[in-house]
Amino acid sequence: MHLVTVLLYHATHRAAMPKPKRNINAVAEDTLTPPDDLTPTQFIARLKQAAGKNLYQLEIPDGRVILAELQQKFRSTIWLKRGCFVLVDTASLADRENKLGGEIVNVVGDEKSWRKMPYWPAEFAAKKSAYGDESEDEGPTMPPSDDEDEG
Repeated sequence: MHLVTVLLYHATHRAAMPKPKRNINAVAEDTLTPPDDLTPTQFIARLKQAAGKNLYQLEIPDGRVILAELQQKFRSTIWLKRGCFVLVDTASLADRENKLGGEIVNVVGDEKSWRKMPYWPAEFAAKKSAYGDESEDEGPTMPPSDDEDEG
């Protein structure tokens, strides 16, 4: 009897297998190619902040911030960072009564090719920064070396 309970415990509590590499590669491949056109319920948004549990705060082209859920196929496969662009669909959540404004159905992987598409919002046009423009945070900087102080 004791052996049976141990086997049942191991059968129900085994570690989850990692996703096959072919699935990860297929999902990554999907993010590189933009769709030819968008449905009326889809739009491009910029990720502002992670809200936890596969929920993200997104800035849509008109400036409003919505809450969107990451689609199942991207979970634990692709990590999103602040400022990246995503494709949101509002049709899948239209019948649900909650705070979610949409579902993230694709992630902009190759931003250059996505920006060439006619549906890319003008509000998210690439900003050309002038030399010496330090308005955007470029990460940590190194202190000047001793050689630079002497000169």
